[in-house]
Amino acid sequence: MAEQVRAIRTRRTILLSAAKVFEENGYQAATVAQILTEAGVTKGALYFHFRSKEDLAQGVLTEQDQQLAVPEHPVKVQEVVDSMMVHAYRLQTDPMVRAGVRLTMDQQAKGLDRSGPFLRWAEVGRTLLRRAQVQGELLPHVDLSETADVVVASFAGVQSMSQAVCDYRDLTGRVGALMRHVLPGVVVPSVLASLDLSEGRGAAVHARALERAERAERPAEGRSPADAR
Repeated sequence: MAEQVRAIRTRRTILLSAAKVFEENGYQAATVAQILTEAGVTKGALYFHFRSKEDLAQGVLTEQDQQLAVPEHPVKVQEVVDSMMVHAYRLQTDPMVRAGVRLTMDQQAKGLDRSGPFLRWAEVGRTLLRRAQVQGELLPHVDLSETADVVVASFAGVQSMSQAVCDYRDLTGRVGALMRHVLPGVVVPSVLASLDLSEGRGAAVHARALERAERAERPAEGRSPADAR
């Protein structure tokens, strides 16, 4: 058990170090030697967990999607908004997410399959929009796949602009502005009026999701009746 825990920690250390190097240098310029130096591990330890620089990059790309589940909301379009707001907040606060986005948007990353995050986010969007459609929250003409793709592509552009202009400091505000422009063509007016698009929404939802995850990890005997709800 101790060896397993040590291996998990070593893998996490390597991924965090790779994320830092990739974010600072980009995929093409980053080297395994730089990642080894940053992680402070042996070459054997690194190659035990990752076969190559590409494998490391794919690990970082996958890690950015390992996000806390956004709490369910009676209004499913609000869940769409919350997913984007939480991701924006994590971009401001989580180095792994920033590195993953840097890799995803790096057009010079030759040989690296960068499609995964785009495809996964589009699938998340379609799923949430389908639930919203079932509840009558969307306008009749909405094409779920087309809308999901437009939202993901627009979100990627907003992220890129915010990073270039001010290192993501205004990202949550920009995401709110994006939603105010896109959603009127997608969502019925009564639902649109109920949505929370405020800049602090991402941080608040992230805190609730983190609290719920921490409660779920507590031993069952240590939970109070309120924790079980």
